Amino acid sequence: MGVVVVVFFLLLLFGMPVAFAIGVSGTVFFLLAPDIPFSIAVQKVVSSSQSFTLLAIPLFVFAGNLMNNTGITSRLVRLSNVLTGHMYGNLGQVSCVLSTLMGGVSGSANADAAMESRVLGPAMTKRGYAKGYSAAVNGITSLITATIPPSMGLIIYGSVGEVSIGRLFAGGFVPGFLMMIALMVTVRFTAKKRGYLPERESRASAGEIVRAAASSVWALLFPVILIVGIRFGVFTPSESGAFACVYAIIVGVFIYRELTWKRFLQTLRDTSRDIGIIMILVALSGIFGYGIVYDSVPQAMAGFLIEITSNPYVLLLIIILLLLVCGMFIETTVIALLLTPILMPVITKAGIDPVQFGLIMMTIVTMGIMTPPVGIALYTTSTIMGCKPEETAKEAIPFICAVVVVIFLCVFFKELVLFIPNLIFGV
Repeated sequence: MGVVVVVFFLLLLFGMPVAFAIGVSGTVFFLLAPDIPFSIAVQKVVSSSQSFTLLAIPLFVFAGNLMNNTGITSRLVRLSNVLTGHMYGNLGQVSCVLSTLMGGVSGSANADAAMESRVLGPAMTKRGYAKGYSAAVNGITSLITATIPPSMGLIIYGSVGEVSIGRLFAGGFVPGFLMMIALMVTVRFTAKKRGYLPERESRASAGEIVRAAASSVWALLFPVILIVGIRFGVFTPSESGAFACVYAIIVGVFIYRELTWKRFLQTLRDTSRDIGIIMILVALSGIFGYGIVYDSVPQAMAGFLIEITSNPYVLLLIIILLLLVCGMFIETTVIALLLTPILMPVITKAGIDPVQFGLIMMTIVTMGIMTPPVGIALYTTSTIMGCKPEETAKEAIPFICAVVVVIFLCVFFKELVLFIPNLIFGV
């Protein structure tokens, strides 16, 4: 398996797309193992993409794109602005609140970062915000969508690691809101230091907040309906994705009346592209994953880490450092697909709750989208804002520190993550 890993990183260095680097390096494993029928490689490509649980991914991607074209997003922006207009750096504060609300809509940090940069970026520049600062805020706040349901990362982690997706969804609320608060505090201090003044002198009245919330009620209800539906067995996580699509169409056509045929066709095109990118990664990772299991890598890794320490907190910190490094070089989906089966036996043996670990893991690896050298959102937000990625990365440092603080809170106070899942689903 060591040769396969070397081939994988060499292909990445030569600039090969990640999906094909995984597929080619996985194929090398079968070429070096003549006792294994090569037909298994083909079977793994097909079987990896036919998981009933993973069906939730294309459905939620479709639902997220539908909601972005039904007027839900614009109403969430309005609500966020009403809630934060009296704060320093209020457009940065809008980004924090909007990402929290959008977590229940898009489920994708990359999509959220790009959307917020396009929607809020021009206004931030017009108000005198530094472009690198704006790109950093819109990029880092998108990490909140890694925890707020329906997070794509949590679906993949739950599917590969055989962890309850309902419990993962419920466990994401508290870390998500903690991250929102931590980032809002960071925006407040950095914005005041830079002189980014509030848009209005006083807080919005209760009436304004109620009116803005009423116009966004269909988006705000969505994640609640998902959790309740899964808890009481109305639908499985995969079926909840189908419900999300129907929900978005009903809201767009009959309530807000903004989903036209033209927008619907554009949504189908965008969704086809997004799903194609994700599912080719899922399919080709099946080849790589077979080699990992065949060579007993998870068991070897578990034994190695347990030998270093049996203290669950020290073990978690070691794994966090590993994930931080991996996140800087490898795409989030790939890490979830490849490392979850390796790390799951390790954390299980150490007595670490898989729901707690899943929220920590997905927050850390998602942070990689804003760190060089392979941060997708780093380059996306920088391009949209018209600034250098180096400038964005520098401005992002205090916000990354705020996220790290929340991660450590989740490490040392696991009830922050497990309180709601235990309350809803039982211990």
